[in-house]
Amino acid sequence: MKFKDYYEVIGVERTATQDEIKRAYRKLARKYHPDVSKEADAEARFKEVGEAYEVLKDPEKRAAYDRVGSQWKNGQDFEPPPNWNGGGPQFDAGEFGFGGGEHSDFFETLFGRRTQGAGGPRARTQAAGRDSHAQIEIDLEDAYRGAQRTISLRMPVMDAQGNVVAQERKLDVTIPKGVRAGQHLRLAGQGSPGFGGGPAGDLYLEIAFRPVPHFRVEGRDVYMELPLAPWEAALGATVTATTPDGPVQLTVPPGSRVGRKLRLKGRGIPGKQAGDLYAELSVVLPPAATDAAKAAYRTFEQAFDFDPRASLKGEPS
Repeated sequence: MKFKDYYEVIGVERTATQDEIKRAYRKLARKYHPDVSKEADAEARFKEVGEAYEVLKDPEKRAAYDRVGSQWKNGQDFEPPPNWNGGGPQFDAGEFGFGGGEHSDFFETLFGRRTQGAGGPRARTQAAGRDSHAQIEIDLEDAYRGAQRTISLRMPVMDAQGNVVAQERKLDVTIPKGVRAGQHLRLAGQGSPGFGGGPAGDLYLEIAFRPVPHFRVEGRDVYMELPLAPWEAALGATVTATTPDGPVQLTVPPGSRVGRKLRLKGRGIPGKQAGDLYAELSVVLPPAATDAAKAAYRTFEQAFDFDPRASLKGEPS
């Protein structure tokens, strides 16, 4: 069975209003009406257009179709979602006499067959809502301590007139301690609404960390840049470093080079197996902005027989 793109059949965008859909349908229905059209496939096209309109003119059918249709393209092999319950509501014949023949297997799979006889109750299609996905950014500190946050998301919904609109929703979210970048938080029942009384889908929030200067995260390990003065790197020092979990005292060994990593075991993102925190050493030179500072640099220069480019002066090959 092939998927039918009813929007393509009618010739409108997925965001089309009900009035736009109605105008497009009327134009095509007149064009392909078997009583007036001379085209060889007029009857088949007339039924195809009528079937598409039967779905898109009804806000409930359109909403259900959109939840399925966003995952498929016209002509692709199609199988209904596993949680789709057939049966289908009763439908009417349409403004231009459509409805005298069988509907496509695709239509009947989604919405059921025409109800036979008069006066019987309408069987309604029921389907669970589609799961929704979004990404949220949190502070690195939230992963260390956990947090309660209120987030705003814009999600597509169909209004009372059948137009697809973006609506802002505010949700209270619990950020668990130890959450990692890329992890998904599931909010049950906060996805797209169900159809015909079916349950709503779930909302999955992918976690990302807001960029923070001098920090990066790899899994549960956290890397931070630790700037040092030249004398701290050369002579060693005990310095205070600000981490996502608060200030810590770090001992810098004498003779530390730029790029050296000091490991704080278990001080990364918490978890059953907590990550580590790595302080990556860098050296920051004081500015020679005053006469006294310039004199200090000249004294420093005279105190050392040091050529920083000695390793570049090897014999040419």
